[in-house]
Amino acid sequence: MKDILRNIGVIARALDSISNIEFKELNLSKGQFVYLVRICEHPGIIQEKLVDMLKIDRATASRAIKNLEKNELITKQQDNNNKKNKLLFPTKKGLELYPLIIRENEYSNSVALKGFSESEINILSEALDKVKDNIADDWLYVKKGNKRNY
Repeated sequence: MKDILRNIGVIARALDSISNIEFKELNLSKGQFVYLVRICEHPGIIQEKLVDMLKIDRATASRAIKNLEKNELITKQQDNNNKKNKLLFPTKKGLELYPLIIRENEYSNSVALKGFSESEINILSEALDKVKDNIADDWLYVKKGNKRNY
């Protein structure tokens, strides 16, 4: 079987490293820009939904959210329907960064997909969606405290 996950990992780490360097002056380090984008796109999202969307652990999300809040890029508000939940909203400052982050993402996509036909891009996108869905099942299984049997 071909080991595509190594290549996916290399790509993800390279793009994350580039973004961390380019966004350092914006106080968006260690992948925090990903959280900010999702909060901008889903204002009022709760942390648990963000954790599920990004497939990360709660502690990592908590640290990133705390830093985004400290840098005044997001705010937390009490959820009137469930007092345990805090709703996450971008601040004006956070919303001002959103277009820059999206431009960087679009640029990285164009670099990554250089030389691909529209058909190849669609096939790759569908295949990666399928891989993501397959991994999501294992992520949820392990997150609930189970061990995979390999």
